Amino acid sequence: MAHILILEAFYGGSHKQLLDILLKNFERLEYDLYTIPAKKWHWCARMSALQFAGSIPATNTYRTIFCSSVLNLAELIGMRADLASCRKVVYFHENQLSYPVRDSKTRDVQYGVNQITTSLCADVVLFNSQYNMRSFLDSIQSFLNIVPNMSFKGLREKIEPKCKVLFFPIDFQNIPRRPVLNAGLNDRENKSLHLVWPHRWEHDKHPEQLVDALVALHGKEVAFRVSILGERFATIPKCFENLPDRLAGKVIHFGPLPKEDYYRALANGDVVLSTALHEFYGVAMLEAVHCGCVPLAPNRLVYPELYPKDKLFNTTAQLVKQLYNWCRNRPLFEKHREAFFKEFSLESFSANHLIPQYVSVLNICK
Repeated sequence: MAHILILEAFYGGSHKQLLDILLKNFERLEYDLYTIPAKKWHWCARMSALQFAGSIPATNTYRTIFCSSVLNLAELIGMRADLASCRKVVYFHENQLSYPVRDSKTRDVQYGVNQITTSLCADVVLFNSQYNMRSFLDSIQSFLNIVPNMSFKGLREKIEPKCKVLFFPIDFQNIPRRPVLNAGLNDRENKSLHLVWPHRWEHDKHPEQLVDALVALHGKEVAFRVSILGERFATIPKCFENLPDRLAGKVIHFGPLPKEDYYRALANGDVVLSTALHEFYGVAMLEAVHCGCVPLAPNRLVYPELYPKDKLFNTTAQLVKQLYNWCRNRPLFEKHREAFFKEFSLESFSANHLIPQYVSVLNICK
């Protein structure tokens, strides 16, 4: 019988991607997998413990539980005391204590409480970045201080020794890369710079800053192309309305693409941009770098942990200046790209490097 119980309360996107890569390294009889579709996140976070409590067989031989922080693990163990003796490993793709909201007064604090109690219940708490881990731990006390008529002390000290950073593993070997041009740089130098923005069309990715930068760059009358990719929704950001017209034919992709076309767009890109107000890791950026794009990201969130200082900007004006210099001097950009890839390695983010560490964590009680 299975000795590992895998629970995913939001089985889609990077949550599914992690399990798909990880479970290739286990025999099917070694684990049981229970999931909830990645729809209605708030319901998944609120009700998944009750759902799993009724789904997991009463007779089992589990010794390890692995779940994401969407699940309220403490609540599940409260309903299924037979699982309390398992070694409990939780993975934080994000944390609700640092998740940006439009209005702090509307924040539903229950999701943050769930993650704190889950961490107290767990034996191992994994984060996909130092930024994710530090922002969570640093926010615990201030988050709890808002609770009226109660006082909570020492919870960080209980949680922190369990915490460890384990980067999200990216299966780079199955993502196509930029083809090597035998003719040297001439073919590239004859083309305008291709900018790529591969993010969800939501407020936390700060599309307004992207639009401000692109409009300013367009006003400087330099040649460039831009692909605005990523998941879009029924209501698009107001700043994106009529953007292709405002940029006068410079937008070559505007919206999500099928996977094969998406990776082709990344491989044809030159610079991958982020303007995020929220990012705990950034798979799309790293995939684009693998495909040959040079990153430019805000000097905040996880990005200083991943990229060198000269690939980070503090203001929109700094971003526009860097893009302007590259757009008007393509040969200079190509030299810059060559130097970047001589120094920058993606090995520490690769599935080949990371998956053995995940396997070791889950097999420790085997």
